Amino acid sequence: MKFMKLGSKPDAFQADGKSIRYVSSELQTDVVINVGEVKFYLHKFPLLSKSNRLQKLVSKANEDSEEIDMVDFPGGPKSFEICAKFCYGMTVTLNAYNVVAARCAAEYLEMTEGVDHSNLIYKIEVFLNSSIFRSWKDSIIVLQTTKPLLSWSEDLKIVGRCIDSIASKTSVDPANITWSYTYNRKLAERDKIIEAGMNYRDKFEKVPRDWWVEDICELDIDLYKRVIIAVKSKGRMDGTVIGEALKTYAVRWLPDSVEALVLDEHALRNKSLVETIICLLPSDKGMGCSSSFLLKLLKVSILVGADELLREELVKRISLKLHEARVGDLLIPARSPQITIYDVELVLSVVSQYVMREKYKWDLDVVEKNEKGTDTFILGHGSLLGVGRLVDGYLAEIAHDPNLNLSSFVELSQSVPESARPIHDGLYKAIDIYLKEHPNLTKAERKRICALMDVKKLTVEASMDAAQNEQLPLRVVVQVLFFEQIRSAASVQALNNHPSDTSLSTTNLDEECDKIAEENCKPLGKQMSQMKVTEEFQKNAKLGKNNSKNSRSGAQLLPSRSRRIFDKLWSVGKGHVENKSSETSGSSHSPTSNVPGDSKSVSSSRQRRYSIS
Repeated sequence: MKFMKLGSKPDAFQADGKSIRYVSSELQTDVVINVGEVKFYLHKFPLLSKSNRLQKLVSKANEDSEEIDMVDFPGGPKSFEICAKFCYGMTVTLNAYNVVAARCAAEYLEMTEGVDHSNLIYKIEVFLNSSIFRSWKDSIIVLQTTKPLLSWSEDLKIVGRCIDSIASKTSVDPANITWSYTYNRKLAERDKIIEAGMNYRDKFEKVPRDWWVEDICELDIDLYKRVIIAVKSKGRMDGTVIGEALKTYAVRWLPDSVEALVLDEHALRNKSLVETIICLLPSDKGMGCSSSFLLKLLKVSILVGADELLREELVKRISLKLHEARVGDLLIPARSPQITIYDVELVLSVVSQYVMREKYKWDLDVVEKNEKGTDTFILGHGSLLGVGRLVDGYLAEIAHDPNLNLSSFVELSQSVPESARPIHDGLYKAIDIYLKEHPNLTKAERKRICALMDVKKLTVEASMDAAQNEQLPLRVVVQVLFFEQIRSAASVQALNNHPSDTSLSTTNLDEECDKIAEENCKPLGKQMSQMKVTEEFQKNAKLGKNNSKNSRSGAQLLPSRSRRIFDKLWSVGKGHVENKSSETSGSSHSPTSNVPGDSKSVSSSRQRRYSIS
């Protein structure tokens, strides 16, 4: 820390209790100056030789009273004592902690060059310009000390000069930084052995671009805001570093618990802090801050009741980086009058804005692709898949809420396009949880929520689970089993068509499934109408067992209802192969096209299932 000593005489100020200060001298004091609650018993001559204001006040005091009152003295008794000691020529030490108060006090007492050469104002200004504003940490300390004397400091331009000094130093190339700073997050390993001859600074990592963010965190929010604005105005700071600075400040000052956040005595301060941080967010299309930080900031802004327009702006920024978010970040507590645990409407708004923006970008890319004749635009939309997984994960979390109505679940599920869900396993999991947590759904409601899911887009594992799921409607289970049979048959058919090219068979698997499904969808309707009687289930299950022991063994893992359906489909499939030429019998149509009797090939083909995406 920089400091400056003034005067050479020993300090002769003494105290008599807490409210009396006097100078130990053979000469009797002849003036009493009241500064706040402290009385100073001093001599007129040294004071009047340095202060123009005291000359006026003493002249007036001789007429009215022997005492001079200075109730509004800047800095209080301590700063007046510094000025008084300077007048007596006593040793005074100025540093970053007291220089602002001394400067304001000297201004109040009018200790200018017109009164005496090299007066206190001149000496303090030299100290500020030659030492304080050239020091990184001293500039920050001085800026902090201006808070109780803000109006004086503003008039004397101390605040502005401090801010400019700090902002200028943050813009310096990190490789040229020679001053000390605080940086606790990215130091090298503490236990790293320092080799002989290694420079002390070499034991740390290279100076990072955000080296300065921790040091300015001690500033009051209003001064912090002005510093960040000044840093941004220099035009040399990357938005990512600004975002890191805002995050560090928020972590430093925002309480961890919700109770402390909304506590009445700190509610206004927290609200002001959050609103200021939102206003300071970098404007580089959301790239400056992580989505996790923005979502946490949104949670806090809701809790403290931040301005609605600022919250809307925050939602827009979050939508730019939604694909980077995690499910836990979206679990924002709902506020009254909402009855759900989490604010589903808010998340729906974020997702909707993201999808609209992606659709707009997609349309632009299509135009660009048509103009250039390239397909490169496809590579730029992988983030949509991440949002699809994020929404499915969020649905699985909120599905546990008993107060979540079906319409909200369906609307959020449908907020992302089909292209965001090449696989429906996550959606199936969320639907399964919702059905278990809401057992009182009507048949129509169960049908509605299950209609969100495309069984053709379930993986083998999810299909097997769905086939055993007692919560799903019977029709959905039938569809699952039916398309599993189609998938198996398509795999065999594709391999038979291209036995020497497995990659081609994989590519054509979707086409084969669609072809087989198209051939068998109508007969399936007739088959389902025939599966209403339990005895008929058992009869066909027995027929399936006689035709293929291997297929039957795979169905043993299914519950009774699914197993009966599986047996029905399998037995009908066998009949379809044997009577492939017949188009008149409803029982001859099958959801499979496996070779009759070749149970081994069917079993092996089921080991090579592919998800339809």
